[in-house]
Amino acid sequence: MAKDNRLVYSTDRGRIKEEATTEKRREGDGVVRIQRESKGRKGKGVTCVRGLPSSDSELKLLLAELKKRCGCGGTLKDGVIEIQGDKRNEIKAFLDSRNYTVKLAGG
Repeated sequence: MAKDNRLVYSTDRGRIKEEATTEKRREGDGVVRIQRESKGRKGKGVTCVRGLPSSDSELKLLLAELKKRCGCGGTLKDGVIEIQGDKRNEIKAFLDSRNYTVKLAGG
């Protein structure tokens, strides 16, 4: 078993499923886009933040700060931060204070 893999599931029969724990670094075009979405969420709106040039661990830390600042839940899916509710203005102000180039996208 390689050092960057960890054991996820095993049985007495010896079947082992491994999951790689490699760190992904995401690069954007220099513009962070904030968009409100509700499609596929049973009408519940979320604010999506895309284009942050960071690794997954840095995005998780930023997600924790955004959740505290907005006072709501959220998650990280495929490099996109999703915050529950319409929090575009709060997130824009927070990222502007962090010297990101921010653009409100969508309608």
